[in-house]
Amino acid sequence: MGVNEPLARTAAGARSLALDIEGAVALTRLYADYAAALDERRFDDWIGLFLDDCRYTVQPRENHERGLPLATIALEGTGMLRDRVHAVRDTLFHSPYYQRQVIGAPRVRAILAADVSGRATRVAVEANYAVFRTHLHQPSEILSVGRHLDELVRDGNDWSFALKHVVFDTELIPNSLIYPI
Repeated sequence: MGVNEPLARTAAGARSLALDIEGAVALTRLYADYAAALDERRFDDWIGLFLDDCRYTVQPRENHERGLPLATIALEGTGMLRDRVHAVRDTLFHSPYYQRQVIGAPRVRAILAADVSGRATRVAVEANYAVFRTHLHQPSEILSVGRHLDELVRDGNDWSFALKHVVFDTELIPNSLIYPI
């Protein structure tokens, strides 16, 4: 969640906040599209889910909880997302594998901004995830487990990622993190 932004409304306890039906459906669709784009390696579609001035970070839980800035991946803007995709497609050499994202139901934790009718236009969202990796002729393995801590901005009935902050639960990642989470 944006550190410098006041929260318009924050979820109390374990309950998440409700959105209008169109907003809730669009929010769920965004997370499904996010996972599918990564699973299918449609990286241009993945980039299209972000605002131009977005931030994307992948950070171990310990650093996140201690407020330490060190992240495994830290990108600002879709230009840096494109650079990362270029590296994945054209410069990194690794044993081929498939990656499968499983993202839990997104929970609206705070409404950060709303339009004059009270419809949320910027929200803080949390969603648990698990990523599985499958090398050819080997059993699948868990690559990463954690949560997405995101800020989404609404444009009409669609949402886009302004901030995608992936916090993985362990300090260790097998070998290296190649594909986005």
